[in-house]
Amino acid sequence: MSAPLFLVESLPATDSLTLGGPEGHHAATVQRLRVGEELLLADGRGGTATAVVTAVGRGSLELDVTSRGYADAPVPRLVVVQGIAKGDRGELAVQAMTEVGVDEIVPWAASRSVAQWRGDRGVRAREKWVGTAREAAKQARRPWLPVVAGAPDESTARVARRIAGAAAAFVLHEEAEARLTTEDLPEGGEIVLVVGPEGGIAPAELDAFAEAGARPVRLGPSVLRTSTAGVAALTVLATRLHRW
Repeated sequence: MSAPLFLVESLPATDSLTLGGPEGHHAATVQRLRVGEELLLADGRGGTATAVVTAVGRGSLELDVTSRGYADAPVPRLVVVQGIAKGDRGELAVQAMTEVGVDEIVPWAASRSVAQWRGDRGVRAREKWVGTAREAAKQARRPWLPVVAGAPDESTARVARRIAGAAAAFVLHEEAEARLTTEDLPEGGEIVLVVGPEGGIAPAELDAFAEAGARPVRLGPSVLRTSTAGVAALTVLATRLHRW
């Protein structure tokens, strides 16, 4: 089994450190790491360090850093505009998309979204997405932590502007003729992928995105749930971009 990864605000400048706080508690109390075991530290911005446990405290570990590294940010960036879904479907989508390599997730207040992120409720819902992405990145041993955009969500107009500035943009739609497996992909910039909510993408939204430069595409004959469509599309893109 590969060494577990823990996220820190910044990597240590010295070769020894104390891992405390929530990450230290998780490492010492939940995962029960012991002296001599190896772990990874990451700052979520590409920086990594390998360390060995030298002592275990109550909710903390003493570590010696044995190596350091840096992973360049993937190019092109994969950005998924995810229509806000009801219940835990949005969080399931965030978790799976993070594991397969999404670089940014944009919560979208689609007209057919059953759930609405208003006021404090919206702030709390977005923070759940942030926490879900963080934990999924740790599980996947990702050196780059995905960004969750929105304050707390994004409107259709703002999504259209994001599409207009992208190197390529695609809208998953069950009635599209084009397939994501055969579309031309850029070598750099951003690829924006739009995933609708449970009720689908409204015609006016589809028109707005197409006018901004997005191309409607489909994955195959099946109609996928909002919680699985994004991860399926990212799998296609990751394979075609040779990330996998």
